[in-house]
Amino acid sequence: MLYDEGLKEKLVSAQPIYLDYNASTPHDPAVIDAMRPYLEEHFGNPSSASTYGQTNRKAVERAREQVAALLGCQPDEVVFTSGGTESNNHALKGVAWAQQEWGNHLITSQIEHPAVLEVCRLLEKHGFEVTYLPVDRFGLVSAKQLEHAITPKTVLISIMQANNEVGTIQPVEQIARIARRHEVLLHSDAAQSAGKIPVNVNALGVDLLSLAGHKVYAPKGVGALYVRRGVRLENLMQGAGHEGGRRPGTENVLEIVGLGAACEVAHRNLEAHRAHMQTLRDLLHLELEKHATLTLNGHPELRLPNTLSVSFEGVDAHALLARLQDKLAASTGAACHADKVHVSHVLQAMGVDEKRALGTVRFSVGRMTTRQEVETAAHLIADEIARAST
Repeated sequence: MLYDEGLKEKLVSAQPIYLDYNASTPHDPAVIDAMRPYLEEHFGNPSSASTYGQTNRKAVERAREQVAALLGCQPDEVVFTSGGTESNNHALKGVAWAQQEWGNHLITSQIEHPAVLEVCRLLEKHGFEVTYLPVDRFGLVSAKQLEHAITPKTVLISIMQANNEVGTIQPVEQIARIARRHEVLLHSDAAQSAGKIPVNVNALGVDLLSLAGHKVYAPKGVGALYVRRGVRLENLMQGAGHEGGRRPGTENVLEIVGLGAACEVAHRNLEAHRAHMQTLRDLLHLELEKHATLTLNGHPELRLPNTLSVSFEGVDAHALLARLQDKLAASTGAACHADKVHVSHVLQAMGVDEKRALGTVRFSVGRMTTRQEVETAAHLIADEIARAST
């Protein structure tokens, strides 16, 4: 057990069982401890030459080193942002605008987060062309199809490392070799994978990579963008020369410190956290299979260790979770509003039919999840399904 029951009780006392860690994570206690002095005492502007400012400047640079250690990169390749959405926007728009004299074509997949897909749609309105690659029934991109999509005008490929809904891990290393061969830049959204599987940028072969603080037990409203040395980006905003001239605006010291501490914990305990989460994910799957007919969504092996997306046969997942909302938190794969079914774009791309999508629940465990919680959650779901069917 990574967190003792006393700490667990303090964190989630009297709350529903939380199996929605892919949506957001609680603050790690080490993150809270690291942030506290910058909430209570150290308030200086890190750009100031005063003692107050330099104390915070050192804190920001220390956090940059901690993030860099997790990513296996140099500290000056880390740019702090307001979160994964800004990091993705900066990567895609920054490359597109900086490289448009050489080309106007981007490649992504149909199952990316909206923080990538919506940026691509905006770029299309400004004269860029985007290829949206399909995925197979497991949610995997074909590296062969990707290579065929590359044209002389392609300037960027953006493929997430792992999907937030079904957990499928993409062949980023293979894609990177293709991108390098064609001299095309590669970006990967690692918001869901950081802290769960390795995100070493050199092993992956990426040129840009996005992180989101609230997915790695740090606060919401902070993130980071890795930019390989030599990669040229246009800035999203104009102003003073903060973050090595890449992002103007006084640094959010409090949350940057929290992100740094979170990355240090993730880097130090990656294997232990991975094993803990995978054990509980697989236990949950096993317990659910004992009591309900279900189908796994996503790849059975190439999948995040904490993510379990399943479709319950003959069950309205939205109604199921609504009935259990005081006891359990998870996410659905579709919802019905005003007699219209809204299936997630990820499940649609994977070819999941509407009926199966309506029965889909994404469970995501975390570091603080306990065996007792998983077993209790499985029984709650089984009892509710049985009750609804009678």
